[in-house]
Amino acid sequence: MSSTPSLDGLTACVLADEGVEDLEYYVTVMRLREEGVAVVTASLKGEDFRGKNGLWITPDLGISGVTGKLFDVLVLPGGWAPDKLRRSTEVLDLIRSNYSAGNILAAICHGPWLLASADLVRGKKATGSLGIRDDMQNAGATWVDEAAFTEGQIVWGRVVVDIPEFCSELVTCLRDFKAAKA
Repeated sequence: MSSTPSLDGLTACVLADEGVEDLEYYVTVMRLREEGVAVVTASLKGEDFRGKNGLWITPDLGISGVTGKLFDVLVLPGGWAPDKLRRSTEVLDLIRSNYSAGNILAAICHGPWLLASADLVRGKKATGSLGIRDDMQNAGATWVDEAAFTEGQIVWGRVVVDIPEFCSELVTCLRDFKAAKA
């Protein structure tokens, strides 16, 4: 039996849509559920869609179903979906309101695009897919080439091969978050 505290009672919302990186989505969702986190998936329309590698994903609800809600963590996986999601005012408002409430944001690969569009990267250390480096720097972040790290309320991950480090960093951050709330 593990002496590590459970994350039971924490909530997560994963923002995903057509073209999300399947592995970043599924592995992170499974890891959080394994720790006891209640996870929901929200997409733009709440309809089934395929990830970048062809796996089907059935969201729990559309973005309008989570508008104005607070979650202990918002997970922003990469792939092509973040480029669509960041065009939604509702998505950006959800990200900003959860950040303002002191909750955790976790972004990997192209997921940090959402943080840049929500104007949350200025002055922060950032990582992600090399393809978004210029966007992050232009949004005021300092780019670093690290697998995963936490800065303040944001857990950063680089790419698919770094999913284990990203998930480990996220779980550690959530344990600290839960302990601070107790």
